[in-house]
Formats: sequence, C-alpha cells, structure tokens
Amino acid sequence: MELRQLEALIGIADHHSFSNAADILGTVQSNISNRISKLEQELGSELVDRTTGQLTESGEIVVQRARRIFTEIRGIGADVSELTSDIRGEVHLGMIGTAGRWIVPLVLELQRERYPHVALKISEGTNSSIEPRVVSGQLDLAVLAWPIAAPELSELELFTEDLVLIVPKNHPLTKEKLPLPFAKVAEQELLLPMIGTPIRKEIDEAAAKANVILRPLIELDGLRTIASLTFDGYGLAILPATMLAKYPRVNFEGLPISGIERRRAVLAIRRFGFPSAPVRAIQGLLQEIMNENHTPEGVYVPSTATSHTTAN
Repeated sequence: MELRQLEALIGIADHHSFSNAADILGTVQSNISNRISKLEQELGSELVDRTTGQLTESGEIVVQRARRIFTEIRGIGADVSELTSDIRGEVHLGMIGTAGRWIVPLVLELQRERYPHVALKISEGTNSSIEPRVVSGQLDLAVLAWPIAAPELSELELFTEDLVLIVPKNHPLTKEKLPLPFAKVAEQELLLPMIGTPIRKEIDEAAAKANVILRPLIELDGLRTIASLTFDGYGLAILPATMLAKYPRVNFEGLPISGIERRRAVLAIRRFGFPSAPVRAIQGLLQEIMNENHTPEGVYVPSTATSHTTAN
C-alpha cells in the first residue's frame, strides 16, 4: 500500500471524480485510475463505484483511516521543526460563526506574533457541518457549541455566553421589566434556529420549563443568517449577546431573558492520535485568549478549564 494510492482515494472523496482528483494532485486521470485499481487489488474490495464516482462503503472506511495517516505524517515534520527551529506547518481550525467574529481577530494577532511560520486555515460553519470534518481529519480542532454529538471527539470548555432577545430600540418589549419572563418572549413570532441544533435545544428547554409553545416565523440552520434577518427588520430572535458587537446599539438592544441557560462553547479535538506542534500551539493561543479575559461583553470564561467527554 502506497501513500500516493491513499492520496488518490482522498482526492476522489473530496472532489467527486477521477478527473478532478487528477487535477488537484497535478497528474493525469490514468494515473489516478491505476493507483485506485492497485489499491483495490491489494485490499480485495471495490473502493470507488465507477458509475457514480462515489466511494463504496469499503472506500469510506479506507478514507477515514487514510486521513488519519496523513494527519500523523504532517505532524512528524511539524514536531521535528519544533525541535530544530520555529514551529512550522498548517493548522485547519473550525469555528462556529458567532464565536469567529471576535475570536479570529485575537487568534490572528497572537499567531502572527508568536508563530509566523504557521499557516492557519479557518473554516466557518455550524456544528452539523464542522463536527464530521474534525472526526475525519479534514480539520485539526474546532470551536463548537456544546453539546457535540460525535463520540470520537473530546472537548475542553472555553466559555459561556448570554442568550438575549434582540429587538429594535423602539420595540414595546424594551419597556417591560427585565429580565423578560420567557412566557412574554414566547408571545412573539421568532426567527428560530433549526430543531436539533445546540442553541435551539437551549431555547426549547427554556420553553418547556415555562410551559409555553414557541411560534417560529422561520427556522434556519445558521445564526449569522438569523442575525442578518433580525437586523434587516424581518423579526425578533434569541441570539448570543455577541451578535450585537458590530451593529449600532443605537438601533438594537439585547434584552436578558429569565429561565434560559447561557450557551456553552467548547474546543473539540479528536481523541485518537497526538496533535502536531502547530496544532498544540494554536490550541494554546485559544486557551490563552480566554485566560487573559479578552472576551466581549456577555461572554464568561470558567475559572479553570476542564476537559470532559461527550455523551454517547
């Protein structure tokens, strides 16, 4: 089994055809076909459906392990460089959008100062889109909303943040006594996250405790889209307080709500393998940012960071 064979299979998995994999790897399609055929012969199993260009079940298993192999290979060079010179290498960091707005600038500032030879690549998304990429090895670590579902990941609590009802300054609810009872919030039609997302679970738990039924105006899997719709005047939304950070507070207000838990954010990383020196460096920067209290209003850092496992 050769690394270039595994590399070809990963190329097909990521780019969905033999020709696209050849373009990405800088070779011709016949070379990709030969590599896959030899790998299939050695393993005694078809890895790619030639009709659809999709991986078979066996192919998916091989790709999962192949990604781990390449992660370890990258780590070898990075760890050796740590001993002989400055830390060098790539780090692929996943980030939920609401956290990225204030964390990314702080990470970039410290990374440029401390680790100028580390290439930091950040992918923004939701838990549902980022978690599988951390598990597969496409991302090295990620800042996610708790809880995370994948049992292959371990987590370290980073911070909690207030969930508030964002309303225009002239909205009648701004004249109510604060914090708002959740029953009062539930009287409004709301722009809501999709059922099953971490923040929606917090909202639904608060609704259940208050014995009320929510009235969704629309449901979306993406807090930044919900925030954009809110600030464009399409409706009210329960969002992290940090969503107000870059919008004029003369126009909008975040009203505290009683009976709703703060949203928790964690740093997720794979259980298997040993993180490379660049990955450990970026993880250290993230924890340093929290420990030095660079957090915006409405964000709270635990006195001591604790790692724990996901629930199965």
